Amino acid sequence: MKIRYQRLCHHRIRTDRETIDSIQAATPSERKTMKQSKFPPGWDEKRVREVLAHYETHTEEEAVAEDEAAFEDSSQTFVEIPNQLLPKVREMIAKLAS
Repeated sequence: MKIRYQRLCHHRIRTDRETIDSIQAATPSERKTMKQSKFPPGWDEKRVREVLAHYETHTEEEAVAEDEAAFEDSSQTFVEIPNQLLPKVREMIAKLAS
């Protein structure tokens, strides 16, 4: 059984550097039919859009530089875990944060 790993960094997961080109904004009629998104404490739609815009314009070199800088940050620890454990790890982190 082959286990695939993902890298968890700050508030995102990068998998094999695969990203989408962009996310189109919802039309006014789509906004009316969409449910109100629930964001984590301290987050709102504006912040989500800013983060998306930041990473959608990242070059491969910028992404690598950001990851390398994060690994050098002594206030963080990176742990590689199997994908199937990721939901449980997130749940445990959420419990600790609340």
